[in-house]
Amino acid sequence: MRIKIIKQILFYFLIVFYLFAGYNHFATPSFYFPIIPPYLSTWAKEINILSGIAEIVLALLLIPKATRSLAVKCIIIMLIAFIPAHIYFIQKGTFTLGSITITPLISYFRLLVGQPILILWVWWSSKF
Repeated sequence: MRIKIIKQILFYFLIVFYLFAGYNHFATPSFYFPIIPPYLSTWAKEINILSGIAEIVLALLLIPKATRSLAVKCIIIMLIAFIPAHIYFIQKGTFTLGSITITPLISYFRLLVGQPILILWVWWSSKF
């Protein structure tokens, strides 16, 4: 019973997390432009807008049970699609995003630990 409650809480937090993340692409687009790899920078605005829309739509699709499975699969695909940006973080070395300094150690952690945890969170918390 306790696990089910934890899953539900994490699931609802996941929805809020992706709604906020999607909104943030529109509220603070300048935060995302520096983390788009140079080979994609020609389409930085479009990639940012598309990412924001995708995160909001997928968060909303998590709510109904009928679309939850599709949303989970799409979020996992999206997280995998973001891996080149995390590799770019590593290649970039130490840099600043707003008031946050990103070091290579943080970049490696985000790629090797953060992304798998997010993928597992999406998959696990939606199974209740």
